[in-house]
Amino acid sequence: MDSPEQPLCLTSASFPRHAIRVGVGTVHAVFPFRFVSVPNPIRATVEGIGRLLAHWQLIAASRAKRIADLAWPRILTGLARMSKATADVAMVGMTVGPAAIAGVGYGVPYWTMTYMLGGGIAGGTISLVSQRYGAGRHDDIDRAVKVSVGAALLVTLPLVLVFWTLPEPLIRLIGTGEEAIQYGTRYLRVASLAMPFAALNLIGSRTLIGADDAWTPMIVRAGGAVINVGLNAVFIFVFDLGVVGAALGTVLGSIGGVLLLGWGLTAGRLPVVGSLPVQINWSAPYWDAADARHLARISTPLALRKVAQNGGQFPLLAIVGLYGPNMVAAFVVALRVRALMNTPGWGFGLASSSLVGQSLGAGHEQDADGYARDTLRFTVATYALVGAAVFIVADPISALFVADGAVQAPTTALIRAACVSVLCWGVMNGAMGPLRASGDTTWPFYGQLLGLFVFALPLAYLGAVTSFGIWGLYGTLFAETAVPAAVIYYRFQTEQWKLISRRNREAAVGSA
Repeated sequence: MDSPEQPLCLTSASFPRHAIRVGVGTVHAVFPFRFVSVPNPIRATVEGIGRLLAHWQLIAASRAKRIADLAWPRILTGLARMSKATADVAMVGMTVGPAAIAGVGYGVPYWTMTYMLGGGIAGGTISLVSQRYGAGRHDDIDRAVKVSVGAALLVTLPLVLVFWTLPEPLIRLIGTGEEAIQYGTRYLRVASLAMPFAALNLIGSRTLIGADDAWTPMIVRAGGAVINVGLNAVFIFVFDLGVVGAALGTVLGSIGGVLLLGWGLTAGRLPVVGSLPVQINWSAPYWDAADARHLARISTPLALRKVAQNGGQFPLLAIVGLYGPNMVAAFVVALRVRALMNTPGWGFGLASSSLVGQSLGAGHEQDADGYARDTLRFTVATYALVGAAVFIVADPISALFVADGAVQAPTTALIRAACVSVLCWGVMNGAMGPLRASGDTTWPFYGQLLGLFVFALPLAYLGAVTSFGIWGLYGTLFAETAVPAAVIYYRFQTEQWKLISRRNREAAVGSA
């Protein structure tokens, strides 16, 4: 890959050759672009952290480079996408007010639930693709992708129908305040149209990341997020569409991403980006029973974990509503900021899944263990730096969303609580990668249920009905991440994921 000093912008004037190590060999890819003088602080930061950890002998220098190469494009993508979502809240708050922020907050969990179902299926996709890619069984990858696409559509399309036809009753289940409920209803109805496209975007990006290409998903999805912010600004500020404008931008951005990724995977290349590591043959058959069973074994616990994580937002927001509309707005902003801080986990978690999966597919368990442990340390160190930085500037961050002092003070406090809780998210994401790669995905689901329903929700309710007050929400933010992080880390340390990988390997890779 290009050196850290080389920046991120593309033109089509030259054709440098890049070598990407895959499994036990080296694959060369030609990308038709050259770099021009635009700085790339995300890559420089990630690689700088990696070099520092390697200097302290906490991780191997060679693994640090490969981890960083796969992680930073996905981190940049996550930052772009979460910045888009955060900008939606900020723009809606500036033009409409706290009631609109609360309304979007009520609608987002429904939209995100479907998105996370797609994410669970995509987690199975990266396991299948990375192991087959590492084993050199490239011809079997398209079968896994077609099964994943079919599963994503089967899951998401019925939910689109439900959310389009019944948005108001669903919002009323968790919402308080008539004005906020109406904003949430309008947002959910339009945003629901993006759900299948968002799930397919995840399938396409995980396919490429599993084949050691994090660059292409970054170009497509981060670029789409930037365009999305521009569209939302036009819809919200120029056409005065408010929450509907924010939802409409999401729909158009999701459709555009699917069209680009589908084009690239079908042709095996994309303009500007160049050749892709995999090419999908979309001809029949479109379903394979063995692949579907293996995908279901891996994806079902992942999807259920994500649904539990997101589904808990429904009763959680209903409980937070007992604190009053200002606290709902503050809590929604804190969740958005925490989600933005969580973007390093997207990169490191997927890098771990890809690299561990490739090593397992090639039969190199020692390499898989090395990548798993080094990525975990890399992840936690990055989260610690991010959390500390945001903690310091929490007050000016909250001012970006709300101008009312009665709302800004609790917003700042909750953002700082989120900064503490996000460190546990780093442990969770770092330890989750090898479990996902090997197919050991049941324990994370149990951990999520335990943290949410046994600790987080009771703490939130305790604060609402006693003098414990906002401390209940502090405890909620921490318990929601700390408990599943402890469970997932314990499971990772037992190394049962290696044994499960051996049992799953024939199904994932395919018989010779």
